[in-house]
Amino acid sequence: MSDSQPVEPLAFRKVLALRGPNIWTNITVLEAWVDLAELRNASTHEMDGFNEQLKSWLPTLVDHRGSIGERGGFLEQLRRGSNLAHVLEHVALELQFLAGNDVRFGRAVPLDEPGVYRVAVEYMEEAVGRAALDLAKRLVLAAVAGEDFDVKAEVAALREQAQDVCLGPSTRSIVDAAKRRGIPFTRMSTNSLVQLGYGSMQRRICTAETDRTSAIAESIAQDKELTRRLLHNAGIPVPIGRAVENAEDAWEAAQDIGLPVVVKPQYGNHGRGVATNLHTREEVLAAYAAALEEESTIVVENFIEGDDYRLLVVGDHMVAAARRVPAQVVGDGSSTIRQLIDIVNQDPRRSDGHATVLSFIKIDAVAESVLAQQSMTPESIPALGQRVLIRRNANLSTGGMAIDVTAKVHRDVAARAVEAAKIVGLDIAGIDVVSTSIEASMESQNAAIVEVNAGPGLRMHLEPSEGQSQPVGEAIIDSLFPAGNNGRIPVVAITGVNGKTTVTRLIAHIMFVQGRRVGMTTTDGVYVMGRRIDKDDCSGPKSARRILSNPLIDAAVLETARGGILREGLAFDQCDVAVVTNIGEGDHLGLSNINTCQQLADVKRTIVDVVSPQGHAILNADDPLVVSMAPKCPGSIVFFSHSADNPYLVERRQAGGRVVFVRDQSLVLAHGDSEFALISLDKIPITHGGRIRFQIENVMAAAAATWAQGIPAQVIRAGLESFSANLDGSPGRFNMVEWGGATVIIDYGHNPSALKNVLDAICSYPSKRRIALYSTAGDRRDDDMIRQGQMLGHFFDRVVLYEGAYVRGREPGDIMQLFREGMAIGARINDYLCFASWTDAVNCILSDVQVGDLILIQADSVDESVAFFRDLMTRTKTK
Repeated sequence: MSDSQPVEPLAFRKVLALRGPNIWTNITVLEAWVDLAELRNASTHEMDGFNEQLKSWLPTLVDHRGSIGERGGFLEQLRRGSNLAHVLEHVALELQFLAGNDVRFGRAVPLDEPGVYRVAVEYMEEAVGRAALDLAKRLVLAAVAGEDFDVKAEVAALREQAQDVCLGPSTRSIVDAAKRRGIPFTRMSTNSLVQLGYGSMQRRICTAETDRTSAIAESIAQDKELTRRLLHNAGIPVPIGRAVENAEDAWEAAQDIGLPVVVKPQYGNHGRGVATNLHTREEVLAAYAAALEEESTIVVENFIEGDDYRLLVVGDHMVAAARRVPAQVVGDGSSTIRQLIDIVNQDPRRSDGHATVLSFIKIDAVAESVLAQQSMTPESIPALGQRVLIRRNANLSTGGMAIDVTAKVHRDVAARAVEAAKIVGLDIAGIDVVSTSIEASMESQNAAIVEVNAGPGLRMHLEPSEGQSQPVGEAIIDSLFPAGNNGRIPVVAITGVNGKTTVTRLIAHIMFVQGRRVGMTTTDGVYVMGRRIDKDDCSGPKSARRILSNPLIDAAVLETARGGILREGLAFDQCDVAVVTNIGEGDHLGLSNINTCQQLADVKRTIVDVVSPQGHAILNADDPLVVSMAPKCPGSIVFFSHSADNPYLVERRQAGGRVVFVRDQSLVLAHGDSEFALISLDKIPITHGGRIRFQIENVMAAAAATWAQGIPAQVIRAGLESFSANLDGSPGRFNMVEWGGATVIIDYGHNPSALKNVLDAICSYPSKRRIALYSTAGDRRDDDMIRQGQMLGHFFDRVVLYEGAYVRGREPGDIMQLFREGMAIGARINDYLCFASWTDAVNCILSDVQVGDLILIQADSVDESVAFFRDLMTRTKTK
């Protein structure tokens, strides 16, 4: 940034949401690239009043635990002096905590550019994390400038946002229970729809409803009159009642049924519009009018004397029960009922919705009617200690409270509740029982089931006003995922610099041969059971999520590129197998602050970090940077190498581990002292008779990965034998075709390591002339392009260059100029041409083919290259 374009302090150059395991940690974080600009040299101990202002605004920073880890450690750093990027990190964490999100992880790391930092901050909900980060920036700048800042109002707004967007208590309890069981979860929308598990093992929930919750059962439960009749027909005690047509009909029904009565909407929920214990015509008419505000169909039932209980049924069991206490206030002798309600609503556990344990008490038509029954209005002043009902129904949604009584429920009452849920057809149900004693059977008293609710709220059981919390989330998870089922399918992740796509395809093919329904992501697209559903570069987390969310998929094989890891983290929390093919000389160095091969290896290692304890990392023992990843793997290691004498293989075998290597032109699998030759290399098409060294490495990696998955040797062997090396089976990966008497090799490699591998592979092929068509993407370093040009100049007689569509910020002609610099050093080249497009370049080469030529065609776009040569071969055959 030039001096003529000043940057505001603490400017965010970019903010990345790393929604899965990442280079920082295995939890979700926001990564902000922060430019301190003019404040780059500022330290907190040198800014007058800064520390005191920050502590006065956020006194809870005293107890803050962030990257320091020790109580009060951050404030001690403030006193001694800290840069503002570090302050930003801690303030963003603290603000989220104050909003109700318990987050703790944070880091602030300088970049190579002075005054620019990468700040990583954990988040629970992305929108809240981003808002907290922005609020932290404004707060810190206000403290620097000595300006006023309404922290209380800002935190209140952030908390309100968190309540709006975060999962509510019911859904959160189920998700938390799933996490404790090791079941992965994915939020599918901005509401409470959540996927638990992956692929074909997934289940879905939405609050306390599941994918087993029948729409018919839900419809029945919503119709209170139909539910009452079904339960009555089954012999379950229910109130007497009927639907009414108007207010006078409601009074007539009340007289027929017998006073007192209940008036409620036929299809209502959350207790809205429900009035109970009505004795007079005026009360019934007023209750009818209030219910009519909720919906047009009203029911009148006889009033059952007793307490209001909610029993939670999950599957075949009653798992929790609570006595619900209606919304009420207690007089202090001086405050009005309206003022007393305002005081009660100040309880932080209450909110206007379902995000908190309790809800606000509100004055509406029903509340005014209940007060009128007690000869009061909202402006009445109750006597000291006088208890005043605001509602007669005890729903939490209308301000009620709950007392846990799970241990007191009579077994016959529990049995009737389970029976009622089954009659309606619900897998999870909230059964409302009115009873004078929940400890006695319903038949021994005038008790009744008054409602059956689909999608019942769990708040009252999770955090009752009195009594013990019940593990209702665990009960729901156990009903969805029986013991031993963690909702997972096999997940195989593949990364490295070269060979990723071929290894991915080969592993997926072997799994297909085994009979699994495989989902695969690669740089060539997304594949579901062999059907290509996307043709772009799909090696990132968005594509992986498409596979993991597909309920048809039994196994996921996911190419995992560096870019996706850096931009968004991994799509999965854990994998069964992580394959790292190589690091070599690296690729795309200089991008995203990844400047060395070691830094690149640290990024690639992310998939190794999340291997399950029962899983395996498949590592190239011939690559030191790959070997160095082994200690970070939570599971087991399987090394592969071209040599059985590789010291890492020898050590691994001595420890009783697994290794894969080549001996006497055969692929060998060894486990400790035992070993067996799986297959001869000349039977594996992609090795071209065992001549292509880098393809042998790819085969070893795939064989090791599938062996670690427990796939039988005969299946692995069949998969290797049947995996085609042509344009259909492995497009753009060392495909060989004969054309015009020349041998044409089509390969996708774009970096020095890939080019070296290809040149090593084809040097043994006879040729009269060697010709290459080549280029690379403009986001690679100048040195890498010059070096590739040098390699081409040493190996080929003629090179045809093109720039294609991957200039990526460079000026036209820059790429070819760098290649020409390298080729000028070459000892063999005697001719080169430059073209703007791949098509023009390849047509130039093919127009001058001679018998005995060896031609390397780089597949700039795999689809374009494959289509071109398929068409060429078709036209040749028809001539």
